[in-house]
Amino acid sequence: QVQLVESGGGLVQAGGSLRLSCAASGRTFSNYAMGWFRQAPGKEREFVAAINWSGSRTYYADSVKGRFTISRDNAKNTVYLQMNSLKPEDTAVYYCAARSANGVVTTSAEYSYWGQGTQVTVSS
Repeated sequence: QVQLVESGGGLVQAGGSLRLSCAASGRTFSNYAMGWFRQAPGKEREFVAAINWSGSRTYYADSVKGRFTISRDNAKNTVYLQMNSLKPEDTAVYYCAARSANGVVTTSAEYSYWGQGTQVTVSS
């Protein structure tokens, strides 16, 4: 079992920045590939970014490429999502997720563990 707790969400103006954190506990963090997903009201959950065990590989949704950066610190059991140039359409609940296999994947069904989510609201 892996427990995930997100933090760092909040209200920000368009063009601003936020950094989300996801702290993991319960198992060896470096054995899990991680992902960030988001879900806006009335919409399905969508992939945002993913990172492999070591942090050497990352992948992004086209909608956030060039604005968001995923990273991890295995010594701190934490994965981050740095979000810059935020837009109102980035407003959503953001979830981190973990999978015990390596590699970066975009499908939510591939992830076994999920956090409770953190709200990000971008005002225009």
